[in-house]
Amino acid sequence: MSVYDKLTQLGITLPAVSVPAAAYVPFVQTGNLIFLSGHLAKQDGKPWVGQLGIDIGTDEGKKAARAIAIDLLGTLHAAVGDLNRITRIVKVMSLVNSAPTFTEQHLVTNGASELLAEVFGAKGAHARSAFGVAQIPMGACVEIELIAEVG
Repeated sequence: MSVYDKLTQLGITLPAVSVPAAAYVPFVQTGNLIFLSGHLAKQDGKPWVGQLGIDIGTDEGKKAARAIAIDLLGTLHAAVGDLNRITRIVKVMSLVNSAPTFTEQHLVTNGASELLAEVFGAKGAHARSAFGVAQIPMGACVEIELIAEVG
């Protein structure tokens, strides 16, 4: 099944690439690797603001991470022109805006990881890091970046 068929089956429409909020580009390709800049969680087109363990729970954080994965797929599509050219999702790095006592960053990040696996199958299995941080730009609850390999 093509990646686009899977996205249709899941009811996912790829968004356009977001305009960078600072001095960077949305993606860079070097060789067969594509590095996507960090994408912030958004809800209704605005930053999904909150801190895990204070005003956002793990389940909501997981939904925010899934929403980011959809945005990342939109950027990846813009970078390669055809998501079926992706041979591997190599690495995901997740920053979770966390209260000092919050320890479920890995579960929040599963929202993105599970969607990538569902869309790409075995090619979506990736290395990953999930960090708790004191704050994220614009108060967003989660930020995720991604590295992919293209054939």
